[in-house]
Amino acid sequence: MKTQKTQRQRSLKNKTILLCITGSIAAYRACDLVRELKREGANVVCLMTEAATKFVTPLTFRSLSGNRVYSDPFSNDEDWNVLHTTLADRASLILIVPATADIIARLAGGFANDLVTSVVLASQARVLIAPAMNDHMYAHPMTQENIKKLERIGYHFVKPIAGDLVCGRIGVGHIEDNPIILAAIRKTLHAK
Repeated sequence: MKTQKTQRQRSLKNKTILLCITGSIAAYRACDLVRELKREGANVVCLMTEAATKFVTPLTFRSLSGNRVYSDPFSNDEDWNVLHTTLADRASLILIVPATADIIARLAGGFANDLVTSVVLASQARVLIAPAMNDHMYAHPMTQENIKKLERIGYHFVKPIAGDLVCGRIGVGHIEDNPIILAAIRKTLHAK
């Protein structure tokens, strides 16, 4: 009889997860998430917005994932390829953790003005987004409309929870706990 731990380890085996980290103080939470995804057998490739690199360094994610970290769409560090489409084609799942109001708005608007948004637009993979932001930003009608717009086209969300926010308040905008995000990853990947 297989243990639950063994089953979980196999649930992400041979899956390539593009983990997109955006510019939020919650970026540090993605570090543990990389470790947990790797433990379950996933190949984790990290993409970072420029703002994300102000919170956690690419070296941290490279060390944890064992893979190169991508942030510059015009990098000349390797053999020529169209980077955003090459990465998009590798994805079993695109995971955006943490997702800021800015990235949600740019995705809802169809923007492709950095590597993360370009990869998302170029990919046929499922997209799972875990927002983290100020409670007023999350509750703002524009943010809520952008989330609804993305849900209508098939993007999945792990809604934020009430918790301590960097502004000093307690409110809905705190990123959900990693076990809940991991469960949503498994559900999204294995949904028919």
